[in-house]
Formats: sequence, C-alpha cells, structure tokens
Amino acid sequence: MVDVVDSVRANGAEIQAVDRVAQILRLFGPERPRVTAAEAAEVLHLNRTTTYRYCTSLVAAGLLERGTEPGTFMPGALLVQLGAFAIGRRQVVDLAPTYMRELSADTGLTSVLSLWGSMGPVVSRVEEETTRSVVVTVRVGTQLSLASAQAKVFLAHQADQDRAERLLAVLPDDLRVRTAREIRELSASGGLAVGVDGLGIHAMAAPVFDEYTVCASLAILGTNDMLPLDLRSSAAARLRSAAEALSMAMGAARAGV
Repeated sequence: MVDVVDSVRANGAEIQAVDRVAQILRLFGPERPRVTAAEAAEVLHLNRTTTYRYCTSLVAAGLLERGTEPGTFMPGALLVQLGAFAIGRRQVVDLAPTYMRELSADTGLTSVLSLWGSMGPVVSRVEEETTRSVVVTVRVGTQLSLASAQAKVFLAHQADQDRAERLLAVLPDDLRVRTAREIRELSASGGLAVGVDGLGIHAMAAPVFDEYTVCASLAILGTNDMLPLDLRSSAAARLRSAAEALSMAMGAARAGV
C-alpha cells in the first residue's frame, strides 16, 4: 500500500512539474521576449527560489537560455527546434510556397505565411521578391505581436471573442482598444487586415481557411511607399485571390468559411 501511495505522489509531482514548466514557457512572447526568475515568480505566484531552479533546469535542458541582460532567461534552441518541427508538419506550410511565390512575383513584395502559436502568430514561411533593390523580410520562427495584421486576422475569426479580448489584455491600453475595434470590424466584414510597425513597414494580411476554420494568415510586407494600405489596390486584390486559392487547396468549401 505504501508503494502505491508513493507512486501516486511521484506521478502527481511529475504532473505538477510539467504544468509549471508550461506556465513558465507561456510567459514568452513579443511583449515579453525575456524574463527574470523574480518576474516569473510574481506573475505565476510561485516561490522565487523554486522558480529560479525551474529556469536553470530548463536552461540545462535547452528549452531556455540565459539572456544578454544579467539574470534574464529567453527561449532556447531546443524550444525553437521543436516549434519549427511542429509547424513544419502542418499541411498548409507544404501547400503554400507555390501560391506565395506567385503572390510575391505579382506584387513585387515579400509574402509571409503565419500559423497560430500558443500566444500569437508565428512566421512559418517567407517568400522574398529579390528583384527589388530593397527587400523587407522577417525571419521564420518570429512570433508576431497581437497588434500585427496577421494576429488581427486570426482573432477576427476566433469563435470565442471573449478569449480574444483576454489575449489583447497584454497590450497597452490605447493600442488594445484600437486593435480590438479593428478586430470587431474585420469579424463583421471578413476583409483584409492591415498593420504598421512604427518604422515605416506596412503589412496586409488575409485569412486562409481549411474545411473547419481559419488555419493560417497570408500576408504581404513592404515599406510604406511599396505597400500603401489601400484595400482597393491591385496588391490587395492579388492577396485576396492567393488566400482564396490556398483555402480551396486546403479543402475550404468556399473562400471565407
């Protein structure tokens, strides 16, 4: 009987450990690229010493690595590797390149495919139009802000809009209110989302659907001169067309559903 109780306790401890690791890893995102053990402990309501031990153990396992600032931790190489592997298994990533190359060639812009990660869109494939003297691009594996055009596309088609509102709570108040309004408008119109990064880079994104729901966002990137945020432009029309064609290839009954 003692052996059985000890076994249950051991299993319970292992489950709790996994849960705490997941809680720590969920802290990372565009608004929080690195954390200290003290910050993690405060957010998760855990003991600081315990949290520090978890963080150092995750560093040893390759899931975290030490940041450039003293006492900070950031996602590690193993986490990136596992994320890339999981993303690479998605069918849409395999089907997208043909449509993305045509989109980039037609618009002269970089095309980007993103999938939804644990806390926002993650860049999964990039096609650059290299004939231009200036190329705007983004790295595969980048987690995008919840205020990005790609995030707005996903959140506008989120069945649980209360969850979307909770996710946006990490944004500064003025940005949160503005982004929430844009998402509501997108949800009603089913149109394209736009985004500006504050450095003169523009993005325009469209949803990609499978037979069930939105499965990816397809976007084009450029400078403000290369990509005016005009939803009636030829670039916008070409983006819609590419997203609809990819949706059909993914088994969507019709574009936008």
